[in-house]
Amino acid sequence: MNLYIRLLLLFFKIKRNKHYQDLLDTVDIDYKALPTDCDINLHLTNSRYLAMMDLSRTWMTERVGLLKQIMKRRWFPIVNATAITYIRDIKPMQKYTISTKLVGWDHKYFYIEQKFHSDRGLHAIAYVRGVFKSKKGVISIEEMLEVAGFEGKTPILPSEVMRWKEMLEQKKMTNLPK
Repeated sequence: MNLYIRLLLLFFKIKRNKHYQDLLDTVDIDYKALPTDCDINLHLTNSRYLAMMDLSRTWMTERVGLLKQIMKRRWFPIVNATAITYIRDIKPMQKYTISTKLVGWDHKYFYIEQKFHSDRGLHAIAYVRGVFKSKKGVISIEEMLEVAGFEGKTPILPSEVMRWKEMLEQKKMTNLPK
């Protein structure tokens, strides 16, 4: 239930937003680990990391000036793959920040890095691969960048993302029916 409340609070924050950032900037948002976010081990539960990442990507989309454009076009985001590494737990009532950054794209997918950190250090780092879709299908990278007004150079994907991307392709090829 508290995720719906957090989503409503995020929409209020979006409505008041007057500050925008460049498409490739890191976008931060602060949270507190509520007791309802934690499991019996008294730390943020694994599934809550992913849910908070969803909210943070929505905030990033707003901060880079794309949310209104996406909603107007009735595009919706689809996560294709996620890889997360947990480093240090987040305790109940602990404040933490999620930093979200578009690190690049290829012919089909966008790649986003998300880091959980606090005064105690880095807690988790995740990579997310996704697309935007409409009723007509997947939105091309070129169309998305045009809507974003991006005229810069395509960033080079970090080496760890390149290795992850290769692993995803290998998983797909290994598991296709013969």
